[in-house]
Amino acid sequence: MQHEAPRIDADQKLVERVQNGDKHAFDMLVVKYESRVMSLVQRLVRDHHEAQDIAQEAFIKAYRALPRFRGDSAFYTWLYRIAVNTAKNHLVSKGRRPAIEGVELEEAEVVGIPKLQDIDSPERQLLRDELEEVIYSAINQLPDDLKTAITLREFEGLSYEEISQVMDCPVGTVRSRIFRAREAIDKQIRKLNLGDKTDDQSP
Repeated sequence: MQHEAPRIDADQKLVERVQNGDKHAFDMLVVKYESRVMSLVQRLVRDHHEAQDIAQEAFIKAYRALPRFRGDSAFYTWLYRIAVNTAKNHLVSKGRRPAIEGVELEEAEVVGIPKLQDIDSPERQLLRDELEEVIYSAINQLPDDLKTAITLREFEGLSYEEISQVMDCPVGTVRSRIFRAREAIDKQIRKLNLGDKTDDQSP
C-alpha cells in the first residue's frame, strides 16, 4: 500500500530519535499507536481495565527494548508482537485464554458475512443480532493461534507478512491459520441458513 512507506519512514525517524535519548519522540509513537494497541489487546482480553494495564505494559516493554530495535521489521509490527505476547502472558498467568471482544457486523464482513446493515424490519434486525452472536461465539472458540491471526488480519488490517512478524512464524503458516479460522467461522454461519432467510423478499 502506498501509504505504508511514509508511515514506516516517519516511525523509523522517531525510533532513531528515541535511541538517541529523545524521550519525547517515544511519546509521539505512543500517541500514534495507543488506540490501535488498545483495540488489539481488548480483542484478546475481555476486561477493559485489564486491557489498559496490558497496553501500558506493552509500551513500557517496547520502550525498554527500543535500544535493541534494528528495523528488521516495521516498528508497528514489532510493537504489535510485544502487545500480543504481553496479553497472552497475562492471560496465561490468570489461567485464561484469549477472547475476542466487541465483534461488529461491519468488521466481520471481511470473512464473508452477508450484508444486512440496510435491513430495518424487526425480523432482519433479529437476524443481524443472531449473526453477530454467531460470529462472536465462533471466534471465541478458535484456538489461540487462529484467533490471533484472524484478529490481526481482519480487525487490525495487517498483511500476511506483517502478521508473520508479529506471530514469529512463516507467511505460509499465517495463511493456513487464517484460512482455517475463516473456514470455522463460515461453518457456524452456514448453520443459520442465511440464504433462506434473506432471499425471501417477494411481495
